[in-house]
Amino acid sequence: MIFLDSGDINEIRKFNELGIIRGCTTNPSIMLRDKIKDIDKAVLDISKEIFPYPLSVEVTSNDESEMLKQAYHFSEINDNVNIKIPIHGPKGELYYLKVIEELSSDNIVINATAMMNASQMLLAALAGARYVSLFAGRVNDMGVNALSELKKIWRLIDRFDLDAYIICGSVREPLNVIEWLQFADIITVPPDILNKMIVHPYTSLTVQQFLQDAKKVI
Repeated sequence: MIFLDSGDINEIRKFNELGIIRGCTTNPSIMLRDKIKDIDKAVLDISKEIFPYPLSVEVTSNDESEMLKQAYHFSEINDNVNIKIPIHGPKGELYYLKVIEELSSDNIVINATAMMNASQMLLAALAGARYVSLFAGRVNDMGVNALSELKKIWRLIDRFDLDAYIICGSVREPLNVIEWLQFADIITVPPDILNKMIVHPYTSLTVQQFLQDAKKVI
């Protein structure tokens, strides 16, 4: 399935009305790109627009207690709000997994994010994350085939019967979506890539020809 990677309510509404998205993901960089000033309002508006599909919202702090505080706050805005927590901090802080475990144990749905390999994804799933997100485009940028990591975690989740869904992000081109969906449950797709998936130049020419010929028939 496809989650839209956006904080722009107008873009989200457009694709939601087309019936092709099954959720939405955001992060601080997306919020900045989409000029979000009031995060709480954006979370409420987006979650209402796509309900009952899930919205993932990322904490904005590196402090353990503040991460927990934000997670509970965001999750209370609407029932379909999930919380994004990175696998570890910018200096390798391990307590991010502790936060994931604590929130998951309290029935907060966690999207463990910013992961680059199957090892990280397995540990996040063991800690209780419902979604485990591979930044597949960045993995490919590093010269590693993201598909190999997806195959590994796909097999491990099945083998150990873990209650986790595989997400792929960092899409670079439409082809990524179809390739990665072979082993991922969800792909997070930005609006520009989703547009390219829908509109094909030869489809446009074909429809144009049909319309021209229809005028001659009618």
